[in-house]
Amino acid sequence: MSTKTLGDQELNLLQWVADRGGATVGEAAEEFGGPRGLARSTVLTMMERLRAKGRLGRKQEAGVYFYTSPVPAGEVLRDVVSNFVERTLGGTVAPFVAYLTDSGKISNEELAELEELVSKLQAERQEKEP
Repeated sequence: MSTKTLGDQELNLLQWVADRGGATVGEAAEEFGGPRGLARSTVLTMMERLRAKGRLGRKQEAGVYFYTSPVPAGEVLRDVVSNFVERTLGGTVAPFVAYLTDSGKISNEELAELEELVSKLQAERQEKEP
């Protein structure tokens, strides 16, 4: 997967394409771009940029290009987060955890999810220890 960064709108479009299993430019322009006030040419440009970044593939079907994500919908955001951690945070999540701690922008539900993930990581680590 590409390490080139994505803008917010590109990420939204990528997730939209992945969630539906692929789309033509016409479908994306109508269903994704229409509600956001984006012209067909803007959607096409975004899809081609995503393709150039390795985030979308395309194949021609009945004279129309059909764009798909090379990764399943559930992995799109995970891949973006992974690239962010590696490129922006130097491979460590410590600055992100410090941000969460300092900002106070975490709900009780999110904190419970994080605690569950930490417990899972600890259990997996204990299983690997001799």
